Amino acid sequence: MAPYDSAATRTRLLDAAYAEFVERGLAGARVDRIAAAAAANKQAIYAYFGSKDALFDAVLAGRLRVLADLVPFRADDLPGYSGALFDRFADDPGLLRLVQWKTLERPEASEQELAAHLDKAGELAGAHGTTLEAAMDTLMIALAAAQAWHNTSPEIRNPAGDDEATRRARHRAAVVAAVDAATTALLRATT
Repeated sequence: MAPYDSAATRTRLLDAAYAEFVERGLAGARVDRIAAAAAANKQAIYAYFGSKDALFDAVLAGRLRVLADLVPFRADDLPGYSGALFDRFADDPGLLRLVQWKTLERPEASEQELAAHLDKAGELAGAHGTTLEAAMDTLMIALAAAQAWHNTSPEIRNPAGDDEATRRARHRAAVVAAVDAATTALLRATT
């Protein structure tokens, strides 16, 4: 019999929980299904994470850390950052869905989430010589632009029925152009 690997069990639980939370949200997720999908017992969830809520927080924090590593923020290139976010959401649509569940079920910002947004807005304000408020407005617009395609049904986002990849590439270019325009209007105009 192979020795017990607690790190592997924890990783399997996080991966299974990600799939469960993406599909059903926090309220609809069941620890029995997560444990079964992870080939673990549900007591392991409580031993490693304490509660289903804490497991949700761990999944969200882990996925957002990965996103931050894969799409590094650049205050001097907000349009490029938005395009890169758009690409990551296309590559992992579950991540955006997880964030949507979090917004629906827990609209308050965590300390980590608040700090991340304030840090980015602070970098933007410093790079563009503007106020924190103007930088936060611009950041929120950039984040919304990166998500818009993924939050819109295919029939609406591609009304002419064009090749999906071609249409998506055109929309990505529109995201980058829109964020560039917002950056010019809201940040560069004040410098």
